[in-house]
Amino acid sequence: MTAFALGETPLLSRTVVERAEELRSDVDALRSGWATAKLLRIDRRGQAPVAGSVLVLAEATELGPEPVSGAVFLGIRDGLHVWAVRVLAQTGTVADLRRVGEDLGDADADLMVSAVALLNWHDQAAFSAVDGSPSEPTVAGWSRISTVTGHEEFPRTDPAIICLVHDGDGRVLLARQPSWPERRFSVLAGFVEAGESLEACVVREIREEVGVDVHDVQYLGSQPWPFPRSLMLGFSAVADPDQRVEFLDGEIAEARWFTRDEVRAALAVGDWASPEDAPLLLPGSISIARGLISGWVNG
Repeated sequence: MTAFALGETPLLSRTVVERAEELRSDVDALRSGWATAKLLRIDRRGQAPVAGSVLVLAEATELGPEPVSGAVFLGIRDGLHVWAVRVLAQTGTVADLRRVGEDLGDADADLMVSAVALLNWHDQAAFSAVDGSPSEPTVAGWSRISTVTGHEEFPRTDPAIICLVHDGDGRVLLARQPSWPERRFSVLAGFVEAGESLEACVVREIREEVGVDVHDVQYLGSQPWPFPRSLMLGFSAVADPDQRVEFLDGEIAEARWFTRDEVRAALAVGDWASPEDAPLLLPGSISIARGLISGWVNG
């Protein structure tokens, strides 16, 4: 068996909120909507106020009578405008996407992923990449303008491949980074280089990380990963399990071939937060990595 699919949409890929791109440059419409708009507060650790598994949204007017600089317009939910803003401190119960992403409803997850990604970009884009001059947000937070030259820059997203390597039958190659505790394994991943296709990146990254040659590269799906601002592009590929595994770039500490039964048992145990005495621990459900692994196990 060489083909399989993601069983369901990755948890951070749930897109249900109307982004209303046409309103981003409509100053009058944004001002009008601000009166009843909701506000999502995100701190520098990517945490937002929650009540159980529900985001707690504030009233936008708490910041002032009209949209404030630094706030980003996320779209329209239930007929109301929703904005996000960076805060230095939070009160009450807060959580990040890794902690509550699995439990959030579709709209809450959509809002939080977009908010975290956009605000992370703004944090690192205060100066123009062209001339080094200060830049300021515009278009409701969806671009920045150089205060000297007027050069406009847009939110940056870094593409990265994530690939499940299998043998075309009943074994899968999983790896562990040096910083991960023993028994914690996942699929292989890496950033796309300039001038490189996604398929070429899969071949190169797998070769660099574990010294294995892959073929039959197949695209399976994608997921935003706002840590800080990546897009994970999921693939599968086939390799020869008899080829020697070599760690060529120092990013991998251990890589092993596992059987379908071993992986199925690990999925039943839980994830990386499960008991440390489990023989194999796999990523949590908010990562597309788990979706790739589950899809392979279920065929």
